[in-house]
Amino acid sequence: MTLEERINLAETRVCTTVFPFLTNHHDTLFGGKAMAIMDEVSFMAATRFCHKRLVTVSTDRIDFAKAIPSGSIIEAVARVDSIGRTSLKVRVEIYLEHMYEEGRELAINGLFTFVALDENKNPIPVLEGLSLDEA
Repeated sequence: MTLEERINLAETRVCTTVFPFLTNHHDTLFGGKAMAIMDEVSFMAATRFCHKRLVTVSTDRIDFAKAIPSGSIIEAVARVDSIGRTSLKVRVEIYLEHMYEEGRELAINGLFTFVALDENKNPIPVLEGLSLDEA
């Protein structure tokens, strides 16, 4: 399998409905909940990519471009963006879909960085042990 094929297979999508218990006092998706969803879906994509123990070490930036009202459907899409020696970055985009309207729009996006760890919690190479074809 090539690196690009591995990245494509690791892409992860999670959908949910924004019910009132997920919202803030403006009746829109609470930013902290959005960040938790993003961290979780990015963790899944990173783990599917390398099948190693991973920890989140940073979020480079999260942009809240559009408020997401209660009663909406959201889809979080995570894809490996770049690969370092012991770390990888995963880009997450959250799309807003109004339940009773056609279409969807990008509402939130961010970049999450993970580090691969061994049993003793020491950093290890992300690609170590993976079978990759030359592309």
